[in-house]
Amino acid sequence: MIRVGILGYGNLGKGIECAVKNNPDMELKAVFTRRNPADVKILTEGVSVYHVDEAISKKDEIDVLILCGGSATDLPEQTKEYAKYFTVVDSFDTHARIPEHFANVDKSAKEGGNIAVISCGWDPGMFSLNRLYANAILPGGNDYTFWGKGVSQGHSDAIRRVEGVKNGKQYTIPVEAALNAVRNGENPELTTRQKHIRECFVVAEEGADKARIEAEIKNMPNYFADYDTTVHFITEEELQRDHAGIPHGGFVFRTGKTGWNGENSHVIEYSLKLDSNPEFTASVIAAYARAAVKMQKEGMSGCKTVFDIAPAYLTHLSGEEIRAHLL
Repeated sequence: MIRVGILGYGNLGKGIECAVKNNPDMELKAVFTRRNPADVKILTEGVSVYHVDEAISKKDEIDVLILCGGSATDLPEQTKEYAKYFTVVDSFDTHARIPEHFANVDKSAKEGGNIAVISCGWDPGMFSLNRLYANAILPGGNDYTFWGKGVSQGHSDAIRRVEGVKNGKQYTIPVEAALNAVRNGENPELTTRQKHIRECFVVAEEGADKARIEAEIKNMPNYFADYDTTVHFITEEELQRDHAGIPHGGFVFRTGKTGWNGENSHVIEYSLKLDSNPEFTASVIAAYARAAVKMQKEGMSGCKTVFDIAPAYLTHLSGEEIRAHLL
């Protein structure tokens, strides 16, 4: 059995706990939290919750430590620190900073003789793999990525920071005409505004100026100003009733041509429709946690991404089983 530790017990940490339960070769050994451990109630019976300061003392009891913090401030520090002591996996998703994160974590993991898998999930992660496969297969072509329909947690946080907003959720939605143009092989050149729209559901504080709130959201740089944005004002009850989930998903396309003179056109499409963004992300992480343990046992060390890990490492099935049933 692969002994799993979880560091951080928010939405992603809870998803990891469920994923461990659903994988027959894994068992949860410990949960580590920055909160008071007595206040954290987990689903798995008989497993202890510890303060994060106790994590390193438990390193001999854990085969892989899954880091469930945020990409902005938690993971840049946590992953490189814990890679010295554990085989680790994270879901770092700040695309522009992945090369820097990789270099920092690689140094620590090699010092500790451990494997560290970074940026696991669906983007980066499964979408990244599909972009790579498609680019290798159709070297002359165009890439398109669409996200949604789904809840953007970062944009939802931005809404809630607006003065007069009590609560809110934001959905990223692909523009159907743009999707269809790509599917039809038209190879469109698309601006940010042409690819996605943003739909906001806002609970305003009593007496707040809704016109000002709407204008401030729509004109917010880096979040909404470059998009066609719709703002709906609803009650807290409606928000909890109709928008309590965290769905997401999206599409990756590669279009290209083959033949001596490029006479034949092709479209590769990969899509995800997810009821729970964190639970699906956790399921991807669990598979790569298995791979990390296998690689560490084979004597490998250092930082890895999904590009570096052979598919056979992801499954608990044997080589004979996957060749017989999946190939």
